Amino acid sequence: MTTDYDPIAEQYQRSKQQPWRTHIECHTLLELVGDVTGLAVLDVACGEGFYTRQLRRRGAARVVGVDLSAGMIDLARRQEAAHALGVEYVVGDGRDLNLPPEFDLVVAAYLLNYAPDRNELAAMCRGVARVLKPGGRFVTVNSNPALDFAAAPSYRQYGFETRLIGGPREGAPIAWTFHLEDGAFEIENYHLDAAIHEQAFRHAGFDEVVWHAPRLAPPGAAGRPPGFWDPFLNHPPVAFIECVRGDRAAAGR
Repeated sequence: MTTDYDPIAEQYQRSKQQPWRTHIECHTLLELVGDVTGLAVLDVACGEGFYTRQLRRRGAARVVGVDLSAGMIDLARRQEAAHALGVEYVVGDGRDLNLPPEFDLVVAAYLLNYAPDRNELAAMCRGVARVLKPGGRFVTVNSNPALDFAAAPSYRQYGFETRLIGGPREGAPIAWTFHLEDGAFEIENYHLDAAIHEQAFRHAGFDEVVWHAPRLAPPGAAGRPPGFWDPFLNHPPVAFIECVRGDRAAAGR
């Protein structure tokens, strides 16, 4: 995971306000998460706590946010200090979560796409599975491993661009450039195909794995010309995955 989020934490926080993230990413992810009332929820790669806070406000009994970036966790803790919700934030690595298997749900927005190879991806999946109760769910959004970059349109009208560096090989870098009013910043993640993801999920102990396409929230079409969202929805740069942990713990495999 080569992107250092500490120096770009504030910019990344503001990029969450781009319309596609509200009307597609957030809408789809939270629809898949569903009712969290009374659940224990872990948000891995929580960043500055964007989804962590929403999960708590939607009724989760306990919410913990974990991120590798101390800068991101600092932003999250500042928000908690200003508007206390009872959320716990810790600096930690998704590959080695030092937490007991007591969570009903794990949510991760952009975790798995930072694995540069299949071994790192497998470690992330095992780390998530270990903290889930049997039957617990893992819901995540990541870069779309099935995106055909050669046929993909420009996403500049949505406020970002993405490109594959060096062709569609295992571990090829993917650069995301986010355009904000005061300038642009870039993050890097990696390409691993869907079959490699499926294998990592199964070996970690997930018995059910379902891939979901992005969905547009009805308010997202308001004030937009016809077909505005078609390039994004027809060639989605992100994919949503829902997994259910079986009875066997990942650590015992």
